[in-house]
Amino acid sequence: MAFPGLKHASSGLLAALRAGSRLGLRSGSGKPHAATHAGTPSLPPIASLAPLTELIGSYLSPSDVEKVREAYRFADSAHLGQLRASGEPYISHPIAVTEICAGWKLDANALAAALLHDVIEDQDVSKQELVEKFGPEVAELVDGLTKLERLDFASKAQQQAESFRKMLLAMARDVRVILIKLADRLHNMRTLDVVSAEKRRRVARETLDIYAPIAHRLGLNVIYREFQNLCFAAMYPNRYQVLHRAVLAARGNRREVIGKIEDAVRAALPAAGIEAEVSGREKTLYGIYRKMLEQKKSFSEVLDIYGFRVIVHTLPECYLALGTLHQLYRPVPGKFKDYIAIPKLNGYQSLHTTLVGPYGTPVEFQFRTRDMHHVAEEGVASHWLYKESDTTLNDLQKRTHQWLQSLLDIQSQTGDSGEFLDHVKVDLFPDAVYVFTPRGKIISLPRGATPVDLAYAIHTDVGNQAVASKINGEFAPLRTELSSGDTIEIITSPASRPSAQWLNYVRTGRARSEIRHYLRTVKYEESVGFGERLLTQALEELHLALPAADDPQWDKLARSTGASSRDEILSDIGLGKRLAAVVARRFAPENALMATTAAAMDEMTAARAAPILIQGNEGQAVQLAPCCGPLPGDAIVAGVRLGQGLVVHTADCPVAQRAQAREPERWVPVAWDSQASKHFSTRLDIVTRNERGVLGRIAAEVSAADSNITHVTMHDDAVSTVLLHLTIQVDSRKHLAQVIRAVRHVPQVQKIVRVKG
Repeated sequence: MAFPGLKHASSGLLAALRAGSRLGLRSGSGKPHAATHAGTPSLPPIASLAPLTELIGSYLSPSDVEKVREAYRFADSAHLGQLRASGEPYISHPIAVTEICAGWKLDANALAAALLHDVIEDQDVSKQELVEKFGPEVAELVDGLTKLERLDFASKAQQQAESFRKMLLAMARDVRVILIKLADRLHNMRTLDVVSAEKRRRVARETLDIYAPIAHRLGLNVIYREFQNLCFAAMYPNRYQVLHRAVLAARGNRREVIGKIEDAVRAALPAAGIEAEVSGREKTLYGIYRKMLEQKKSFSEVLDIYGFRVIVHTLPECYLALGTLHQLYRPVPGKFKDYIAIPKLNGYQSLHTTLVGPYGTPVEFQFRTRDMHHVAEEGVASHWLYKESDTTLNDLQKRTHQWLQSLLDIQSQTGDSGEFLDHVKVDLFPDAVYVFTPRGKIISLPRGATPVDLAYAIHTDVGNQAVASKINGEFAPLRTELSSGDTIEIITSPASRPSAQWLNYVRTGRARSEIRHYLRTVKYEESVGFGERLLTQALEELHLALPAADDPQWDKLARSTGASSRDEILSDIGLGKRLAAVVARRFAPENALMATTAAAMDEMTAARAAPILIQGNEGQAVQLAPCCGPLPGDAIVAGVRLGQGLVVHTADCPVAQRAQAREPERWVPVAWDSQASKHFSTRLDIVTRNERGVLGRIAAEVSAADSNITHVTMHDDAVSTVLLHLTIQVDSRKHLAQVIRAVRHVPQVQKIVRVKG
């Protein structure tokens, strides 16, 4: 029994349902078992290789066909006696998967891997055996498709995430891995009706979350639409049936309107000298359902469920056909999209417009060439179907390669498989915005992306050093959502660092993984360095020297405190998880590896006697409290906050005073280091007369005092005055005083104060 290749597969709902009853889904374990499921169809004939041989013989050489036949014989022998849940011989599943791949015109090695894709997982065939029999290329493909089931995992979710990571990384090295996997999942979805309702929902949800977005990202729109409808039917069978009947009824009611539009279009295009192929298209049931949910509409309110596709010979004819139909019917404002000039991320190209047809019915039209149509339907698989080396396909392959490479970049910075899968899911957004760099380069980003996403898309260093952005020439916050057509400029500073708050609004997997990688590694390195400083100071109070890194005392201390290494001990000190004075006392000869409560109190007292020197550029191990914004020269105090290290406040800060009263044991004396940083932000409120040019004069005085304005807002207090809120950069309290004196020289300035809190 054979399935047609994917090239001929229909995305229509009825076709998908008819296909779904042909073969059953394999059992969860994949091992031989008896078919006992209620309602299982009678056993069909043994699967035959003849239809597959005929299909691949149309484009493969005889030697390649023989290689595929040899893979079939090996797979047939390996799966001998194994049955699917429907009771069919298991070999019917690899044959069906291979026929789908043959529809994409994949090469002999990929087809052999499709036939063998379950032999390692189900039948304990070794990878080395496949290498010896079919070569390393086939063995690598099969290994990339094999789930991780024989290792110990903490949970089923972790095992699944690790298997996905293995498959996606194999895909990044060879895109044929995911094509075979998508064909495998498509056949399983088509034959999902013989398993339990719970398993149908679970498999459908997994398909909708992972495999359908990957198919869309690779431009495989036929399989993407079929995945959506099959998942909808499996997850919500009652809603599916109700909507299916409603669409059939609406199709009959609107047949006259659609027929009238089609006749008018078929007459108008030849009259304009355009030879075109016009075909009707219908939104998928899942697409209609999702629109009803998102827009909170009833079915009767979803009018644009029908549309037309116009396929022409040349690119200019796309625009000519568009203009012709705009003269025939009135276009809906804001509903025109040019995906030819700016293709989608997956290489899709078409012109989209919505026209108001007879009786006020909105109808969507798509205009594309034949080559664009091939790419739109088959995506990256069109590389094997059509081997002309034209620009469109080369660009598509390049974009796909860049995305696959980004998966490897994310993997290199992500240790946890679940986190890696989350990053990939974020990267599979179906919609995109298209923005411009100042040099005119177009960059595609997921909908909802921000300037931070763009910064990391340009380069990791640009993202790590981003401090501000300009959108269309105007300063805008880094959290601003971008819109298509925006021109974005990223402002950077060598002193800038990524913020954990960025994770709340970035949208791309690359930006998310880069930020987390930076925070994880740099925070650790900074906390180790700062912890070493704190411990050195505490040891000096005890007249002890810091032990060398290879001193055996570190290993003893680590074992006794549950730490894994010297660096972990120092990092814990820097992050406030351990007190430096307590750790220092452990090195005292009279109290080796002993720490009593009394000793700990003595150590804290000793620590308070020697203030910790603050430079202000320690990174995340030392934070300057935003409530009071301390500057070098201010009297300061610092509290140890678990996981955050030292938080430095001004001595008169009300927030610090309240916290110190609650937990006095967590507060230590601090002082400014003579080598403090030169970049501190502080805020000024300036009341000035509302006169022309006053802001420019204030800015000039700030600049003359060797300072810089990083942010400014204003508020009208009255008709004659205005309140300016300035954020400026200074290097000390003394420098701030110089800036204030300079600003007072402006005659219009009535009042100026430093803002705390």
